[in-house]
Amino acid sequence: MATLQASSLLFSSSSNSRLSRCQRGVTRAALSIPKFSPISFSARGLVKELELLRSGDYPSNTSTTKSPSTIADPMVLAKLYAIMEAVADRVEMHKNIGEQRNNWNSLLLTSINTITLAAATMAGIAATSVVGSPLTALKLASTLMYLGATGMLVMMNKIQPSQLAEEQRNAARLFKQLHGEIQTTIAIGSPTTSDVKEVMEKVLNLDQAYPLPLLGKMLEKFPSRVEPAVWWPQRRQRSQVKGLGRKIGNNGWNANLEEELKEVVGVLRKNDKADYLRLGEKALKLNKALAISGPLLTGLAAVGTALMGSPSHGSWAVVLGVVGGALASVVNSFQHGGQVGMVFEMYRSNAGFFKLMEESIEANLKERDVERRENGELFEMKVALQLGRSLSELKGLADSSIREGNGIEEFGSKLF
Repeated sequence: MATLQASSLLFSSSSNSRLSRCQRGVTRAALSIPKFSPISFSARGLVKELELLRSGDYPSNTSTTKSPSTIADPMVLAKLYAIMEAVADRVEMHKNIGEQRNNWNSLLLTSINTITLAAATMAGIAATSVVGSPLTALKLASTLMYLGATGMLVMMNKIQPSQLAEEQRNAARLFKQLHGEIQTTIAIGSPTTSDVKEVMEKVLNLDQAYPLPLLGKMLEKFPSRVEPAVWWPQRRQRSQVKGLGRKIGNNGWNANLEEELKEVVGVLRKNDKADYLRLGEKALKLNKALAISGPLLTGLAAVGTALMGSPSHGSWAVVLGVVGGALASVVNSFQHGGQVGMVFEMYRSNAGFFKLMEESIEANLKERDVERRENGELFEMKVALQLGRSLSELKGLADSSIREGNGIEEFGSKLF
């Protein structure tokens, strides 16, 4: 027993001594912690530090990797962030309105077909009824329903809801792309006032190319001539990607690259853009024919039901009233269920994409000062990615164009 008590006393004393040493070590470590200067993450503090860096009055004991000349103007950054917020808001607006107009297409299509088929059914029942009040009621109801369907079809064919929805989808995609461009400009470069003006021009041109309201500003749904969609400023400013600086030598350009891009432009103009304009012409003609046929058939059906029961017209009135309504529902389903207007807008937008690529390449090639062009290697990679090709495939396309000349049948884009 005495042995156990002695051992316990020794254990407790040794434990207490180790604990006291640990506490002294912790206290000594706490006293030796270096004091770091507090860092402020507020936006006001960041702007103030940027202004100090630009003015050269920043404290000398602070080290930085950027020189004052590479720091962006705080006001320019504030403007770009304001534009970026407006662009993000437009993305949501066009997305929501696109969904709304797509719902218009579905609801109007279902409603008009239901009214038309109900009127045709009533006309068929009226044809088998005896002369009297039931026949008159069925005739009147069928005629009124056909007239209502005709008016709704005229309005629907005028605004083309499926085409309106496609316009808003394109606008949302392009505004989202512009939002990413602004983020890239802020992240890897030192933006200037010219960047702000360029972005503002792009926003305003997109607003004009894809308007939100219907009355007064809606795009022409049946133009006399199919033209590519244009959503970019006509006088686009050519600027280098920020952060790359001026390149020593030819800024990534050489004679082979220029010749390659010239051939690519020729292929895009001759095959890709021309093909989509040709398909757009066909889609437009088909849409015009269907837009006229639908209301015409429902109108004839309304005349037929109104003349039913007349001895002078006989069975022709019944044929018009029943068959006309059935054909009208078929035409309406093919036009708006198949979204022919959306297909036309898609072809027009694709043609605009290739027109934008042509103008972008030609603008760089026409600039004689290579230092004012976009970096050649980077530009070649961007063109290849936009066409869904690798760099070797892009060179192969240019070689094929040189060998075959105007007879080349290969399309430049592999995406669509």
